[in-house]
Amino acid sequence: MNPSSYSQEQQRIYRIDKFIVSEPARAEFLERVKHTHELLRILPGFIEDSILEKMDGPGDFNLVTIVVWWDAEAIAAAKEAVTARHQETGFDPRETFDRLGVQADLVNYRQIDAWKYSNV
Repeated sequence: MNPSSYSQEQQRIYRIDKFIVSEPARAEFLERVKHTHELLRILPGFIEDSILEKMDGPGDFNLVTIVVWWDAEAIAAAKEAVTARHQETGFDPRETFDRLGVQADLVNYRQIDAWKYSNV
């Protein structure tokens, strides 16, 4: 990877949201995720997304969403667009999470050059 493309990739923001969702809440929760991702996919700065379900292994989180954004400005604009859509449609994520018993870990990440820290 050439230095300029790595620099561009370093600007990308990886929104990784992990959820604990019970089986009875799964269908409603995933329907909401689908609607949100339909909006995200048309916004400027969107690169790609994934909706993942745990197959095996330790840990309590069973659903994960990943959205890659071009930069911090794109993800900030996306947050505003999602908030506006929720207000327009009367959707309250906190109320829904509380009602469905969903637990969430919502975090933004950035890429780092791990080789820079290598002693090899």
